[in-house]
Amino acid sequence: MFISKLREAIICFKAGRVTLPYPFAPHDPDDGFRGKVVIDVERCIGCAGCANACPARAIVVTDPCTERRIMEYYTDRCTYCARCEEVCPQEAIKMSKAFETATNQIEDLRTRNEIFMGTCQRCGRCYEPASALDKMMVTGMRGPKTEVAEGGV
Repeated sequence: MFISKLREAIICFKAGRVTLPYPFAPHDPDDGFRGKVVIDVERCIGCAGCANACPARAIVVTDPCTERRIMEYYTDRCTYCARCEEVCPQEAIKMSKAFETATNQIEDLRTRNEIFMGTCQRCGRCYEPASALDKMMVTGMRGPKTEVAEGGV
């Protein structure tokens, strides 16, 4: 009995170090690691596909008015499944390699992004404005008047 335990101990010592000295030395995760979600608001078109695909309901999209869309991301709910990254048509959502998200404040785990949307004059649905000038337009304001040709055309 004692000899078998001694033999097992010798085998374990021959293997050397098998764990990482993580808290004391930095460690970069391997490729394909799914860490904290990073949202690029400039690329986001506000389609809400990420919110529909999220099984943990960590992404909530609301429309407080016709020209703004609010996208809230709750890290404390996230399961890091990367479904949001898979369904994003603009590749605005990426999984980073950041994994240290421990905090004492729950507000640190919440991200609120505001997306300025254009509104279709025909159906009223939101879409991403084409340029920075379109973002500055306020709903209900009209641009400069255009002159109508004499022939009524």
